[in-house]
Parts: sequence; C-alpha cells; structure tokens
Amino acid sequence: MQDLLLHAATGQAGAEPTIASFYDPATGTFSHVVHDGPGSCCAVIDPVLDYDPKSSRTGTRSADRLIGYIRREGLTCLWLLETHVHADHMSASHYLKLRLGGYIGIGAGVAAVRQSFAALFNLPQGGVGDSFDHLFADGEQFSIGRLTMTAMAVPGHTPADVAYLAGSAVFVGDTLFMPDVGTARCDFPGGCAATLHRSIRRLLDLPGDTRLYLCHDYPPAGREPACVSTVSAQRASNIHVNDAISQATFVARRKERDATLQVPALLLVSLQVNLRAGELPTPEHNGIRYLKLPLNSIGHQPVLV
Repeated sequence: MQDLLLHAATGQAGAEPTIASFYDPATGTFSHVVHDGPGSCCAVIDPVLDYDPKSSRTGTRSADRLIGYIRREGLTCLWLLETHVHADHMSASHYLKLRLGGYIGIGAGVAAVRQSFAALFNLPQGGVGDSFDHLFADGEQFSIGRLTMTAMAVPGHTPADVAYLAGSAVFVGDTLFMPDVGTARCDFPGGCAATLHRSIRRLLDLPGDTRLYLCHDYPPAGREPACVSTVSAQRASNIHVNDAISQATFVARRKERDATLQVPALLLVSLQVNLRAGELPTPEHNGIRYLKLPLNSIGHQPVLV
C-alpha cells in the first residue's frame, strides 16, 4: 500500500473534485492530486522530493508516482500548491514544474517565514516572489478547469499556512492531524498557539461533512496511515482541539507539548530548498550543490535562539 495510490475519491464533474492521495512513508507525508476527471486540469498539493540524510542524495520516486498518475489520467497540471514551508520534507514542486508545467503557489505569509530564516542561512536579498509564481491572499479564488478553489489563510503552525477549499473538500496542511494525533506544533518562528486555535476553529466552522485532507499522519500502533477526516469527527474527538476544549486550555497544553519536542530531523535541509519552491541550490564551480548547516544556532525552545 505504501508504494501505491493510498486514497481516491471521485466527485461530480464541475462540482466536487476527484482526489487521488499518495503516501510517503519516509516522512509520513500525503500528496494530493485534485482534478475534474480524466482528461481535465489538475493541481498537485504538497509533493515530496525524496532525500536520504545519510548520503545527502535526493530522489524523485515519490514525485514520479504523481507524474505517472497524472499522465495515465491524461491531466494537464495547472497548479503546484504548497500548504506551507515544510520543515520535515523537501518539496518536489520545482521538479514537477519542469516536467509537467504549472504555477507554484503558496500563502502570502511565506514572506514572513523567509524573513525569519534569512539571517540564519545568510540568504541573498530578494523576495519569495523570485521563487514562487503566486502568493495567495486569504479568500482568493482560482480555477482548475471547471473546479473553483479558495485559499484560506490558517496561520499558527507557521505564518504561511494556507488551506485550499474545493467543493466539500479542504486540504489543511499541518494545521490538523487525525483526531487521535491532534494538531501541529507552534514553536517555529512566527508560530502562535492562539492563532492556530483561531485558524482551526475557522476550519471547524465548515459544514460537518466537509472532508479534511491532511498533509501528515503519525498513526498510533495498530492503525494504518489515514489522510482524510471530517469536520464532525474533529469537533467530536480531536485530542487537542475538540468542542469541549477551550482556547485557553488548548494554548496551555500546546505550549507545554511543544516544549518537549525535538527539532525536526530535516528542518535545516528542507527549509533551504522549500523557501526556493523546491529548487535545489545552484551548483558551485565544481558542479556540486551545497546546503548549509549552521552550527550552534538551533536546538533549544523556541526553535531559533
């Protein structure tokens, strides 16, 4: 199952999207292909570029699975959408753009994320617009063939988090996990537990049967990875943010939990690639690409010191 299509749901053409979801077991990440049926246009959400930290080699097996599906369905790629600047895997958006075309989009809050890490990585001057094709404003609508998608700003995990609503489906990134896992951490630069709670409640104000497509799952023992929940299920039983938990309680518990979490294993390499919309650094004069590892700069709460 882990090497194949994980989940597929088909809706009525022109109203509900057809969604194919793929799972990367190495990072616990779901990538989604959203379209209007065979031969239509599509968007790819949160594609993964494989990375082996032991050898520092990248790979495209996960992304090539998406390409295979898109080509089998006869789809035309219009959008490569990121829900945020991921700290736990590299984005394959640039790789897919080179092979399929399409525009790379992310939430407008990415500018704040870049500013937070500019000093740490000694980033060159220039805006994130140099890497991303489009920065979505809250409430902005765009089309994928006959489908209409709406960008919803859901900051809190990071300032750049955005969810994408299509019909009765919404792609929530790291904002929510399965009910038995809870919610995202908020201790990254610009993160805020109170802001995350407000963003989550905005999502949970959607109709109860709205399907929530996740970016990650970290299932407890005995449960297979799952990529879809519902508003009703989250409101009833999410261990961090169900209807019986107040904002104050959520914030206190989230901060307490975050204080115990380690820095994500791939944070330093992922950010340098994902702030460039998945494009790897330019090769140096010897033909080799390099990522920087800043020494003695992170590792305590908050993540940056």
